[in-house]
Formats: sequence, C-alpha cells, structure tokens
Amino acid sequence: MTISATETISPRSVITVSPQSGYTGAEITGVDLAEDLSDEVISEIRRALLRWKVVFFRDQTIGHAAQIAFARRFGKVTPAHPYEESPPEGFPEILPIDSRRYSAQYGRKRTSYDSSWHTDVTALVNPPAFSILRAEFLPPYGGDTAWTNLVAAYENLPAELRAFVDTLDAEHTFDNRASAGSNRARAVARTPLRTFHPVVRVHPETGERALFVSPGFTRHARNIRHLGPRLSAHLLDALWEEATRTEYTVRFRWQPGSVAFWDNRATAHLAIPDAGHLGHDRVLYRVTLEGEVPEGVDGRRSESVEGDPFYGS
Repeated sequence: MTISATETISPRSVITVSPQSGYTGAEITGVDLAEDLSDEVISEIRRALLRWKVVFFRDQTIGHAAQIAFARRFGKVTPAHPYEESPPEGFPEILPIDSRRYSAQYGRKRTSYDSSWHTDVTALVNPPAFSILRAEFLPPYGGDTAWTNLVAAYENLPAELRAFVDTLDAEHTFDNRASAGSNRARAVARTPLRTFHPVVRVHPETGERALFVSPGFTRHARNIRHLGPRLSAHLLDALWEEATRTEYTVRFRWQPGSVAFWDNRATAHLAIPDAGHLGHDRVLYRVTLEGEVPEGVDGRRSESVEGDPFYGS
C-alpha cells in the first residue's frame, strides 16, 4: 500500500500525508476535524491510518462533542474506560488523561496512568480497535508520547521465531496501580479483567500479523500458556525489547490543538514520564472505538478468563 504526499480528495479538499519516520506515524494536514467531513476524506484518513499505524493532526479546535462525532465516522464509540467512574459531565465516552487526577489516585505527581509501553486495555477480550487523543492543557516542555509499530516488529523477527510465537497465547491482566482504598482500586478488585490473547494477532482489515504483547498488560501475569513462569518471563522480555526498538517508533511532541489517532491493533504507545517531576500538569482527552475479538494465525480467538466484552454505540 502506498500513499502519495498529496492527494486531491475533492475539488474543495486536499489531504497531505507526511510520514514522520521510516515505519511509523504520519501527519495529516488539510483537514478540519470540526467539519462534517466527506466519506472520501474519511476513507483517506483511514487508509493513511492503516498504512502508518498512527496519524497526527495539528491546530484543531474541537471539544468533547466534536471529538466523539469524528470518532463515530470510524466505528462504534465505547464508554470512556471499563473503570472510569467520573468522565466529563454529559460525555461518558471521554476519558480524561489528567495529571491532577493521578495525583489524587497515586499520592504523587505523574502525567499518565500508565508510564510503560502498552496497547490500550488489552485485558479486555475485545480491546479497542482505535484510540483518539486530543490535547487540552500541556506542560511547557516534556510530556511527549511515542508509538511503536508492532507489525514491523513481528515482520523483522527471524522466521523460526515467528513460526514459534505464532502458536502461543499470553495472559493479559489489568494491573491495579491505584492507591489502596481508592475508587479505582475497588473497581478493579470488584470486576477484574483477564484474557488470553494470541501472541501474534492477524489484523482484521489489512491481514498483517502483529506482535500482541506489551509490558503494560502482560508484565503482571508473565504467563504464556504451556511455557511456565521462567520461560514466559524470558520470552516476553525478548519480545518487548524487539517491539520497542527505536527504528520502529515515532515520538510526538504535543502542541495546543494536537490530535493523535492510532490503530490499537497494530501499535503500542508510551507516555514519556519526563514532566510530572517538574510539577507541570498535562490534560488530554481520549475516546476509543469498539474492537474485535483478536484472532491468531491459525484462526483461534482470544479467550476471556474474567470480564465482559466492551461494546460501543
């Protein structure tokens, strides 16, 4: 699949797709996300997203309602998060990524709930297909986000290792990092999430194979079926190291009006924790789109151990 630098979508609209690294990420210009975009423009955004795994928009002036409306053009929008109990009033789909809230949850300053590499909410049996994150309030420096291309990571493994990991399933759990006694901690304990996913999933739209492990959700259990804890830990460490090699990544510097839109089935991302210790606040807003139950190379599907599917509307 190739995408030219500039493509004319209609007589009134030109989208420019500018790759940001060799494997991952592209910036899209010529689009106002507050507008009612044509089907042709939506199709081209989706095409760029599937090719580059994450796309970025600058200088957007949208609020909660417009962010949700844009997301609905790509699928069903889920509630904010399985454990979110206080989304913005009137917008149950919006998850605040808000350093001020994390200070209350953890008892210390931090700018993100999870400061490790992760793919969003893979403890669910049907993790989100896409995520859209909008910047609202930013530190004067720091607080960037990085993404890595899990398709590239898989494709560059040795053939013998690819054939082996194609057959494996790993346990994904939601690791409760909130302060003991907090609403979040109680919610996680009350309704735990635990799923076995194929270590390699087949992308339902492109047919590409992607590694489907990330420290954020497979670190706690460190459990690959039939390998035992010691071998599971060693293999997961090796796969995580491979998946986050610098050449597969892109780093995005947030600015006012920035929006990032990523394919959660083919990426992991990292909120770089370099701003909280300086006392800076960082507020972004995320929505997610309903995902499919992942399938492995041989067609086997993910298996939920605890927790229900997460549906959108």
